[in-house]
Amino acid sequence: MFDCHARKIDYLRISITDRCNLNCQYCTPHPFLSRGFYKEILSYEEILRLVKLGVGLGISKVRITGGEPLVRRGVYDFLEKIVHIKGLNDVSLTTNGVLLKANIHKIKSAGIKRINISLDTLSRKKYKKITGSDSFDRVCEGIESARQYGFDPIRINAVILKGINDNELADFAKLSFSHPFQIRFIEYMPMGATTSKKDWYIPMAEMKKKINGAGKLAKLASDPNDGPVKRYKFENAKGEIGFISPVSDHFCEKCNRIRLTAQGNLRPCLLSDYEIGIKKALRAKASDRQLTDIMIKAVRSKPAGHGISKDSLCTIFDSMAAIGG
Repeated sequence: MFDCHARKIDYLRISITDRCNLNCQYCTPHPFLSRGFYKEILSYEEILRLVKLGVGLGISKVRITGGEPLVRRGVYDFLEKIVHIKGLNDVSLTTNGVLLKANIHKIKSAGIKRINISLDTLSRKKYKKITGSDSFDRVCEGIESARQYGFDPIRINAVILKGINDNELADFAKLSFSHPFQIRFIEYMPMGATTSKKDWYIPMAEMKKKINGAGKLAKLASDPNDGPVKRYKFENAKGEIGFISPVSDHFCEKCNRIRLTAQGNLRPCLLSDYEIGIKKALRAKASDRQLTDIMIKAVRSKPAGHGISKDSLCTIFDSMAAIGG
């Protein structure tokens, strides 16, 4: 599939739930679906059907997200089924890591090889402040379990918030000397209930300055699985670091993704509230052709770029948890 700006769309990010066992300051709160929740979100069978149709349109890469995907019942059987869809070259998982240690063997058995784990601080006290949960040790144990089970790469995603965790940038960077992790520093994006927190934003250039003393950085060549990250490595380090800068140095011209929300909407751009519903058609027994037409329409409605910049932080009403990131 190509959008109207000649970008090849081959990456589908799927939120399987908007529920989460954390309450991160930059992500929630937002109104969870409550009564009849599992009737409102797409069933696994509906998601699998859409993925198979997407593969027929050129989708070759899928990432499973949430909310927190591991809180949804039946997720491990679902992961195994989606991994075995012919035509998918890459199926990965994003998790906050709280439930990772107890379930790492199930994830491995399902066939998942790559995991992204969210960890915004190396401080137990600060972790509780950011997430509302005293789960720091559980997440660290989950990361270690993933390493022991041979997951490679293990990516650690840290959303950097000015005045909250930006003083830990150098410590995070130094972690790459002793551990073979891919550490990703992500610019804060004002969304949902946090749109007023614009003072949290810190651009990539400032992040780089804060890790200058950690060592000499070398830029790494791009890899097909990199996506928008700019990758670097310290001399003699086991791991690497990277910067994802959707605000100060956006990558819209290279964006190859579309999102499927848990509520059954196709979202062409993360940083736009525009969505096209597909759940109603699914449940009205639409044909494969009718569903693929909706998917193509969503792709062709993908904007050239988003409206957020370092000088103008527009409002996105939907929260990150509701969209799937």
